[in-house]
Amino acid sequence: MTTTHPDDHDDVRSTTHAAEAAHPTPSDGRSTPAARVGATFVGGPTLLLRYAGLALLTDPTFDDAPAEYPGPVTLRKLVGPAVPPDALGPVDVVLLSHDQHADNLDVRGRALLADVPTVLSTPEAAGRLPGVRGLEPWEATVVGDRVEVTAVPAVHGPHGGEALSGPVTGFVLRAPGEPTVYVSGDNAQVDVVAQVAERFPDVGLAVLFVGGANVGRFGAEPVTLDAPRAVEAMRLLPGARVVPVHHTDWAHFVDPLDAFLDAAADTGVADRVTVLERGVPTLV
Repeated sequence: MTTTHPDDHDDVRSTTHAAEAAHPTPSDGRSTPAARVGATFVGGPTLLLRYAGLALLTDPTFDDAPAEYPGPVTLRKLVGPAVPPDALGPVDVVLLSHDQHADNLDVRGRALLADVPTVLSTPEAAGRLPGVRGLEPWEATVVGDRVEVTAVPAVHGPHGGEALSGPVTGFVLRAPGEPTVYVSGDNAQVDVVAQVAERFPDVGLAVLFVGGANVGRFGAEPVTLDAPRAVEAMRLLPGARVVPVHHTDWAHFVDPLDAFLDAAADTGVADRVTVLERGVPTLV
């Protein structure tokens, strides 16, 4: 069964999926044995990856919408999660890009951390949250029996803006016989993606946090990849299928999903983009 969104991006957005979560089918027509990474898009930056026998969850956000989070900048959530946390099943690892912003870790997301055996994030997050292991950029650890997780750089805004945005990390997953997976986290800088691509030229799946988020701190400079930068990131990762996340569920996105899809189509890379249907387990 193929679900198609009725607009000009049907070729980009078409996603093949199975009716039952236990038996997802590949998004690009490959046979099941060749598609080793399962993905369920919860919403925002939250994605459940099934990789090398582990369930890994990115940036847990499970609060219902609408919701506002006051602070130096008030963030407004527009869409709630497609899957509640208790429907995910056991989670082995959380890949937390950072803990200081509610659109990457909200109230229910924080509560979930206590039930997860391994939570990886920045050293600063580890200093604030019990049970979190902090990794420096390029530091690696092994989770499960064979999955190597490497923390990779991310810049949440312009270079030099870390004092306002705080530190952020991305992740690269590797395991024997499995594709290499890059999770960008809230990164806005293409040169950072270039560093990752240089060290991991075999990236086969890239989860890019797009949306061109802008909270007004840096003028026109976004704090996540906007559409042109996301397309440039794709060019640096020529062997990667790209799954965009963190693009439409919050009010501070300037370049939501349609902008990225337009840019991908205009530059001839749309065939490598897989847009996941919310809540539907899919092999990518």
